[in-house]
Amino acid sequence: MNSEDNLETLQEYIDWCFDVIVMKKNQNACSPVKSETPSSKRSRPADSPETTSPTGKSFTDILDSIDKRLSSFDARLSLVEILHREFKSLRESLEFSQQQVETLAAENASLRDSVKSLTENVTHLNEENKKIKETVIDLQARSMRDNLVFSGIPESAEEDAEATVKSFIKTYLKLPEDTVENICFERVHRLGAKKPGAPRPRPIVAKFGYFKQKEQVKSRGRELKGTDFSVNDQFPKEILERRKVLFPIRRSLIQKGSRAVIAVDRLYVDGRLYRDLSTTPWLY
Repeated sequence: MNSEDNLETLQEYIDWCFDVIVMKKNQNACSPVKSETPSSKRSRPADSPETTSPTGKSFTDILDSIDKRLSSFDARLSLVEILHREFKSLRESLEFSQQQVETLAAENASLRDSVKSLTENVTHLNEENKKIKETVIDLQARSMRDNLVFSGIPESAEEDAEATVKSFIKTYLKLPEDTVENICFERVHRLGAKKPGAPRPRPIVAKFGYFKQKEQVKSRGRELKGTDFSVNDQFPKEILERRKVLFPIRRSLIQKGSRAVIAVDRLYVDGRLYRDLSTTPWLY
């Protein structure tokens, strides 16, 4: 029997009880009041209208049944109340969690904006740092503009580096003696610390007093072809690394018939600057 049938049966019991009570009142009103003795009460038929239901159950049994059913309904109502409280608690917990989610979402959005701003600042700082670095490299290159590096010249104990360079220029670069004697150096010295047992002698750096004299000596570098000596401009380490990348490219372009010239750390092909992100990233 389902809950609807239970309710219907309960309603029938309640209606019957109501009818019994009303009928008893009507009988009392239409007949004279009679006093009943305990014996007369005991002798009353069990199936009289006052004590017997249409279904054959006594009034007491019906009330007991109603009481049991009401108790069952009370238990169910108690369970519903418990479930209601649990649901209310869950709803409050859900609302609190929702507030936390909204707070976290707002904080996340704020953090995302902060990260974006920091990323933009870092990008800007990297660009500025790159510019500063390039400026420093350019200043170093300019400070070395009047320098030549002589490589392969044997070392000797207690040598005079300037006299060694002048002797080399006269002997191997074949400049006239009077021209060599007029060359003015600001400073001449070996590069780095002396290392006993080194396979090659340390290069000599010579800073010329006049740029034209430096270019005159440099132009005689062709006389060293086929020897172990070399004369080159001095550059910062960064530019030397860049030139190492550019020389093979220049050689390949020349073999294809192009006119390629390297100026410091830039390669010009047929008068136009060579730019390639994979090989010349410093130009970007």
